[in-house]
Amino acid sequence: MTKKARKTKTRIHRSDEFKSEALKLSEVIGVSAAALELDVNPNQIYQWRSKLTNTHQRSEREDHLATEVARLKRELTDSREEVEILKKATAYFAKQNR
Repeated sequence: MTKKARKTKTRIHRSDEFKSEALKLSEVIGVSAAALELDVNPNQIYQWRSKLTNTHQRSEREDHLATEVARLKRELTDSREEVEILKKATAYFAKQNR
């Protein structure tokens, strides 16, 4: 059996600046027109847009979770202090009742 020779495509890595400018251009003139002008596949522009949107959403979610974690840590610290106070009070009253 012989193996067919594969055609390998070289990947073109675009800079973040290029992607950013491409997204700005696509919002002004549309994705198809921007893709033609920049000589990229329109799907690539859609992927860049999707990745950027997901990054922003993840960042907002992480901020919300960080705030929630901080609140819960404060609440846990308060609860631990209350438990310690109650232990001391219980020990004190246990001694008094003997």
